[in-house]
Amino acid sequence: MQKLDKFMSCFGQPIEGVIVQPQKRIVDSRGKIMHMLKASDSMFQGFGEIYFSSANPGIIKAWHVHSAMYVNNCAVIGTLKLVCYDIRENSPTKGNLMEIYLGPDNHSTVQIPPGIANGYTPVGNEMAMIANCATLPHDPNEISYIDPFSDKIPYSWAIKHG
Repeated sequence: MQKLDKFMSCFGQPIEGVIVQPQKRIVDSRGKIMHMLKASDSMFQGFGEIYFSSANPGIIKAWHVHSAMYVNNCAVIGTLKLVCYDIRENSPTKGNLMEIYLGPDNHSTVQIPPGIANGYTPVGNEMAMIANCATLPHDPNEISYIDPFSDKIPYSWAIKHG
């Protein structure tokens, strides 16, 4: 998979509308503050809800496709691989796939627009947790699911050695 030059921890081909925004960390002897998203950020689309999702090692939480919601994901605990695949019919980047590694080495917020299949898995032997600041409250009629091993998306979740 081709490495994207713009982002140190992104691989694949850019997807129109997917934004990877490095975030500020403020660390001192008491601990740290990790930024995620502010209403004044240029990528802010609105607020619906925020929730946290965790996955244990070896677990894949994919594929999710929102029809109207923008999601903004940020790793809170651990390191994870977030994968996006453009399935939008009229998109100039239809068929592009991005792998984005989030965690202590890449503290970023990833904005995923509607119509992009996405999912994540922990990297390593520890649980990983993401925060999702979504633009709409959860609506089971607004989201669809694709099996993580479906041949509709040309991606293998297996670890790549070598």
